[in-house]
Amino acid sequence: MRLVIVESPTKARKLGQYLGGDYTVKASVGHVRDLPKSKLGVDVDNGFQPTYVLSPDKKEVMAQLSKLAKKASAIYLATDPDREGEAIAWHVLEVLHEHDSLDRRKFKRSVFHEITKPAVLKAINHPQRLNMDLVDAQQARRVLDRLVGYQVSPVLWKKVRRGLSAGRVQSVALRLIVERERQIEAFQPQEYWELDVLLGVNNDADSHPPKLLKDDTAADKPSWLDQPPAAALIGRVTHLNDRLYEPKDERSVKPVIECLADAEYRVEQVERKERRRSSLPPFITSTLQQSAASRLHMTSRQTMRLAQQLYEEGLITYHRTDSVSLAKQAIAMARDFIGQEYGRQFLPNQPRRFKSSSKNAQEAHEAIRVTNVKLRGDAIKQHGPKLTGRHVQLYDLIWRRFVASQMATAVYDQTAVTIKAEISGGTGTQAAGAKTQADKNAPAPPRSATLKATGSVLKFAGWMKLFTGSGDRVLPEVVADQPLFYRQLLAAQKFTQPPPRYNDASLVKELEKRGIGRPSTYASIISVIEDRGYVSREQRRFTATPVGMTVSDFLLKHFSDIMDYDFTAEMEEDLDRIARGEKEWQSIIKAFYRPLHRQIEHVEETAERAKIPVEKTGEQCPVCGPSEHGEVVIRSGKYGKFRSCSRFPDCDYTETIVDKLEGVNCPLCRQGDVIIKPSRWGKSFYGCSRYPDCDWASWKQPRPGEIITQAAWKKQQAERAERQKQRQQRRKKTGKKTARGTGRKSGGKSPK
Repeated sequence: MRLVIVESPTKARKLGQYLGGDYTVKASVGHVRDLPKSKLGVDVDNGFQPTYVLSPDKKEVMAQLSKLAKKASAIYLATDPDREGEAIAWHVLEVLHEHDSLDRRKFKRSVFHEITKPAVLKAINHPQRLNMDLVDAQQARRVLDRLVGYQVSPVLWKKVRRGLSAGRVQSVALRLIVERERQIEAFQPQEYWELDVLLGVNNDADSHPPKLLKDDTAADKPSWLDQPPAAALIGRVTHLNDRLYEPKDERSVKPVIECLADAEYRVEQVERKERRRSSLPPFITSTLQQSAASRLHMTSRQTMRLAQQLYEEGLITYHRTDSVSLAKQAIAMARDFIGQEYGRQFLPNQPRRFKSSSKNAQEAHEAIRVTNVKLRGDAIKQHGPKLTGRHVQLYDLIWRRFVASQMATAVYDQTAVTIKAEISGGTGTQAAGAKTQADKNAPAPPRSATLKATGSVLKFAGWMKLFTGSGDRVLPEVVADQPLFYRQLLAAQKFTQPPPRYNDASLVKELEKRGIGRPSTYASIISVIEDRGYVSREQRRFTATPVGMTVSDFLLKHFSDIMDYDFTAEMEEDLDRIARGEKEWQSIIKAFYRPLHRQIEHVEETAERAKIPVEKTGEQCPVCGPSEHGEVVIRSGKYGKFRSCSRFPDCDYTETIVDKLEGVNCPLCRQGDVIIKPSRWGKSFYGCSRYPDCDWASWKQPRPGEIITQAAWKKQQAERAERQKQRQQRRKKTGKKTARGTGRKSGGKSPK
């Protein structure tokens, strides 16, 4: 008997289908040992040696693996092909070797990047040695994170508030969000105007007077802005009197629109050119997270969880990769499919190959792609009992990006028309002149204006056949010196906008650009700062909470090195150098730890306590107000905002803030209000204000007038209970613990 050890039961089930009866496939159910939770677990005086302990929930798993390993003629460590997978394999080997004195020569490392029968058999038949450089890189990351977490976090407890924590990479990501929040707060909008003129090719329609629109979001915007008539085009004023025109206020716009209504227009120049747009490379981890966030509104955590399940079911290649390269057989598979499905015209003459920018991207590591290009849509559900519509959506996105990467270039016909407006008098000019005489400060009326109109038509879809882009803007056929005729004019007031808050896609992109973290860590980075209450998610964008701002400011002031973007990026590069065998991990830790330890001692002795900002209400505290003059303030906690006394902890008055959904009654009892409650997972849910008398709760916002019968509610409750039971059974199998809430009660049960 030969034993194959993988991480997950799903992966074990898949490999068991491909290997013969001579193989026994078992799962370690993730990591089997780690640093102890109750202490540092790193000997800083003895080369930073970590002390690993067997996880309590893995004793039964390892006992079973030990029993099988003693009987096995060979033990194949077939964990994931990355640093973490290499580390899990090493830990399993070390535990079995130390506990059972098993010969190390029995252990073999099998690496595959897709769970398909050919790939698995090839990996088993051609085993290799453990890559200790990858193991050391993972050990170094774990030790670094433990040193920061266990030694800087207590400083936050003393100097800010109990229960706070710091992270080597998470705190730097928090700084990005906090700085963006400050940029938004400091932003001063600048006014500007845009002048668009609708011009007809034929003089067969009535002209309309100019329109001044002071609110660009107004409902009465003319429809021709989005879709001009067939025999018309839209020209935007770019120059006056051959000088660049950038109006900043209404005063500089009014004289111009009065003149343009009476101007004579002609085509000055028509410029046509062909534009080609090549397809993007297949997904890597970071671009998959960005695209899933933008197109499917998935969080990074959701994307990685779904991708993990797709990988374990053998539907996609390994999803933690920074390589954009594709195997020869994958390219051939895609090209054969494209030729048969879409025709030879959609195939470029030569296969498209992409070059990875990462120094660690190995040729053996592929980009994320599907393993069977002929498998599409809901058909994947037959490959796994737990695959849902969300899995289908993500799989389809990966499928399209992979196939499109090998398709022909999209071709556009792009047209730019330059239009000259000659202003030679007329009613509008005379009126503007009269106004100039009456007000010497008003700008002089223009003599001429230049307008630009652009259009773009998709001539050959190429790879865009799989990704629908913005619609064509077709311009009518015009030639130089052709006259055009005024139809309407719109002058719209606008204001510059502050930089947008980060969402999952933009934050991952910024982290990647700065070299902070690595593809496999982005999801956990975002999850940690969100779970700790340092940021909140509003309309899929991150907002720094007062707690997050205080923590970031304190760390930046007192631990500038670990909060520095370049320093953090260089540390990531050092971890990559360890993975490549270029540096020794303990020397990297030593260079990092010594100045950090000195700074911790200095901060503990000298730093003043930081205060988390509170929002004053002006209300008297109902407990101590009459006697001690306490005031009600609004504080931020892990589970949202709450009311408290300004004299805390001397006065322990607290009250949950009830956020009510206006105009909606509970759909179950039809008596209580619908209130919005924070859950222990950071996502808000909806519940009845009459809880516990009415136990209605939902993740989905109810509509006004919506009704749920008691029979329907009991059915939903039964279905939820069954789903919860199945989740608990899966957690028991995988060794994962259920989440536990530690904050104040929210006044109701969250939906399961």
